[in-house]
Amino acid sequence: MGCKGQNNCGSSKKKRWVPDAYVIIFVVIVLATIATWVVPAGEFERTQVNGRTVIVPDTFHYVEGNPIGPWEMFLSIVKGLQEAAPIIFFVFIIGGLIGVTEATGALQAGLSAAALKMRGKEKLFIPALMILFGLGGSVFGMAEETLAFVPLMIGLAVAMGYDRVVGISISFLGAAAGFAGAFMNPFTIGVAQTIAELPLFSGMQFRIIVWLVFMAITIHHVMSYASKVKKNPEASIVADVPYEEFETTQKLEEVTLTSSQKLALLGFLGTFAVLVVGVLKYGWYIDELSALFLVGAIVVGILARMEPNQIVRYFIKGASSLTYGALIIGFGRAIAVVLRDGRILDTIVYALSQPLAGLPAGLIGVGMFFVQTLINFLICSGSGQAVATMPIMVPLADVVGVTRQVAVLAFQFGDGITNIIYPTCGVVMATISMAKIPYDRWLKYAVPLVIKLSIAAIILVYIAVMINLGPF
Repeated sequence: MGCKGQNNCGSSKKKRWVPDAYVIIFVVIVLATIATWVVPAGEFERTQVNGRTVIVPDTFHYVEGNPIGPWEMFLSIVKGLQEAAPIIFFVFIIGGLIGVTEATGALQAGLSAAALKMRGKEKLFIPALMILFGLGGSVFGMAEETLAFVPLMIGLAVAMGYDRVVGISISFLGAAAGFAGAFMNPFTIGVAQTIAELPLFSGMQFRIIVWLVFMAITIHHVMSYASKVKKNPEASIVADVPYEEFETTQKLEEVTLTSSQKLALLGFLGTFAVLVVGVLKYGWYIDELSALFLVGAIVVGILARMEPNQIVRYFIKGASSLTYGALIIGFGRAIAVVLRDGRILDTIVYALSQPLAGLPAGLIGVGMFFVQTLINFLICSGSGQAVATMPIMVPLADVVGVTRQVAVLAFQFGDGITNIIYPTCGVVMATISMAKIPYDRWLKYAVPLVIKLSIAAIILVYIAVMINLGPF
């Protein structure tokens, strides 16, 4: 896309090849298959505790191996898709709801209307809009959707005397911080907690604190930079980079919410309000939430005065837009299938537990966070990373004595924070390309934020270990 934010767009240098997440996962599946022929097979004894299967520590023993052949390897992908089917269809249905809602124009019009009301109120403009995008990142995993707001946010920021870095920070960094510190993101927390057999969106109270901390750090980072640029435009990290401003000023005045858009937006937000009640009061899980989002899509379509065929068309379009993220869940699950059927999953857990077991409890959770951060460079997909790593991290947590909720929290931080800078994450490269911000300049601006968020993550994971963040 574009020239990836670099200055040598017109050069004849070959573009550096970056393997797709599916390619990386398939390579891992192949390596896992080879490992079943090399790594000794072993098992822990397991027992049932309050309806969930847990490992019994100190029961690891070696058993007869079951090496996986090439044909069984490909069958494992099919098995992975089958085992992950509830989560995959959950993602498809969420995409359908978002597709119907986006077709009404309610989401973009609502944010645009909010942006217009903030014009002339510079001190409230950045924090208020970043909080809105942060809620989007936290509640329904807003990420790629922020690309639609790049021209709008840049136009507003430049009109207020800031630069385009501030403009994309409002939408992209706002959503990214909300995503990393989410309290009910179905694509990360929902998938990871389902694999961990935790109550869906449990630990929400602690995660709300996490979200507030992450948003406060990110808003302060953006505001500090914005203040410098406001006082001295030459302080902008892109002051010397040519750029044609988006012609959005006139269009912004015309952005208003129609009555049907207001109703559609109300229906969309109401769906998530019902979700909170259902999860907290009635213990709803994946099946109930899938049904809720299906109903929500129909309700939003009716409120927007869509014809039945239009609702179906936009639902399918929205669902198809998440095909990449949905199917990668099944492919990622295949890794665990190979390791499990090859009887080496417990051996790997046992090997990982040995060096961690001697660490103070708080550092075990921190170690999990760093491991997930490294893996995120290779698998820059929240749901994909969850299904690839949680089958190992969950039993590891059981063995080393930290709660499964801590393992999920470490995954959430490791997956989300570096989405801001990793070049393997498509949304960051697409965003800075649209804004014509060179990647090295973006790193200069964003790396300090990643460091600050990572320090906060380490402290929060340590606290989570110390308080035995649960329910288990």
